Amino acid sequence: MARIDLTALTTWITAAAHDHPRDLPEMLAGLAGVQRQTAVRRLGELIDSQWLTRTGHGKDVRYAPGLLRQIVRHYALDGLAEDLPWSRDFARYFALPPNVQRLTQHAFCELLNNAIDHSDGTGVTVSLRQTPSHVQLLVSDDGCGVFDKICHTFALEDPQIAMLELSKGKLTTQPERHTGHGLYFTSRLADVFDLHANDHAFQHRSWEGTGWRPGRPMNRLGTSVYLSIALDTPRTLESVMNAHSLDGTGVRFERTAVPLQLAATPEAGLESRAQARLVAARLTRFRLAELDFSGIPHIGHSFADELFRVLPQHQPTLNLSPINMSPAVAAMVDSIVTA
Repeated sequence: MARIDLTALTTWITAAAHDHPRDLPEMLAGLAGVQRQTAVRRLGELIDSQWLTRTGHGKDVRYAPGLLRQIVRHYALDGLAEDLPWSRDFARYFALPPNVQRLTQHAFCELLNNAIDHSDGTGVTVSLRQTPSHVQLLVSDDGCGVFDKICHTFALEDPQIAMLELSKGKLTTQPERHTGHGLYFTSRLADVFDLHANDHAFQHRSWEGTGWRPGRPMNRLGTSVYLSIALDTPRTLESVMNAHSLDGTGVRFERTAVPLQLAATPEAGLESRAQARLVAARLTRFRLAELDFSGIPHIGHSFADELFRVLPQHQPTLNLSPINMSPAVAAMVDSIVTA
């Protein structure tokens, strides 16, 4: 007897219930090759697990998506425009608060556009899932991997330094077509943001401030981006943009934060002028750079001198603001700026 895989069913039952509220059992029975009674039982299991709701009796029964919703789609990248999948295949099947709806649409389109324009791949899979508390987005392409692409374009050797550059913002491998704002701001829209590419992964958590930390890579080639947004978040797209402009209007991207932990390793702390120059790279594109010393217990004199004395001499319009300093780091920075 044919069986219905409930896990596979959850990837498309949301759209099916939305589009076929009256004949969902017949539709499922036909697709799965089972009796209608079997299909009704399986739909009952999905009701119990909050994937569906059912109202009415007898011939007036109507099904609808429940508190749990999910759509999964795969697209060929050639000729794909990122707005069509959102409007055609995803948006109408979810019940999100207006601010979360806009955050999700922005993230969806930015990440899909990144796959289209930057991945050098052939296909992308997009999964959007709603739970009673969060909306979760996963975009996975089969391309070269974001860290390898950045390392190749900017002659970097270490994927962690590629992540350091990404974390600053305004980084793009196609400056004639992009500003480099997309991935930076998308990571700030979410409560949870995980970036996976080939053998490397990094995580950003909104409650941990500006920092990024290593994650567990997925066992696949290409780039995968996962994000989660709480349905009750007060965050808006405007509030995220406004926080990165000095006048609070969100018109200009003038303010960034640099997680210095990405410039260090357990074997090599922040000691050298070369490391300071890596940290300072491209900061002249901003007016204010917060230097986040979270997780950095000590820094060397050469590193501090290059960053807090030499750099300001050559870039007087750039304001450096060190934050989250340990007592030892604060003492070293103070010895430089007050000398």
